Amino acid sequence: MNLDHSRIRAILFDIDGTLADTDDMIVQHLANLLRPLSFLFPNYNHQTSARRIVMSAEGFINWIHGLSDRLGLDKAAAPVIDYFHRLRGEESPGHFMLIPGVDAMLERLYSRYPLAIVTARNHRSAHAFLKQYRLLSYFQVVTCAQTCSRTKPHPMPILWAARQLNIPSESCLMVGDSTNDIRAGRAAGSQTVGVLCGFGQRAELSRSGANLILDSTADLADVLLAPASNSC
Repeated sequence: MNLDHSRIRAILFDIDGTLADTDDMIVQHLANLLRPLSFLFPNYNHQTSARRIVMSAEGFINWIHGLSDRLGLDKAAAPVIDYFHRLRGEESPGHFMLIPGVDAMLERLYSRYPLAIVTARNHRSAHAFLKQYRLLSYFQVVTCAQTCSRTKPHPMPILWAARQLNIPSESCLMVGDSTNDIRAGRAAGSQTVGVLCGFGQRAELSRSGANLILDSTADLADVLLAPASNSC
């Protein structure tokens, strides 16, 4: 698929694996914990298993968010949600790591496009990360797990962010590292960019329909600000 530069009027970013280096670190840590089980299962691939566990946990967190919102049980579910966020290394700003080059990329794009965050993190965690690296001023909108009644891969958070920006969702570009980001973007009618600096792999991002796949989010400014090109 191709990326049509002429359609892009705003850019929406995921956080984990897109701006913050988190999921791959968690997968590697879990894989190390599973390594002692190798002697029980000769063909056991602990790296693949760890990745599946993390992805399942992320899906479970999203499901809890959606269910609690629909049932009006946000306060009751908050401790459970916070616990799973802590398991993913999101409990305090000190655990956040910025993907190299992301700050310079945002500074370049900020002068050209309205920017927004669309993340499955909770409000506290998302803002803590953005404040730690002084990125909050770049974003006109921050869409968190509690913002909408549904989370990615449902398109609702992207549609909500687009409305806040007063820009059609079809004119937005969703940037993320997972199939959930790509699926949500496509369902909202947005173009999508998959990045390989986080959780996703090229083949699955491609199958999900990403318009473009980059090695790192930091490369996005070079692509979008390249002169005299309407597609790539």
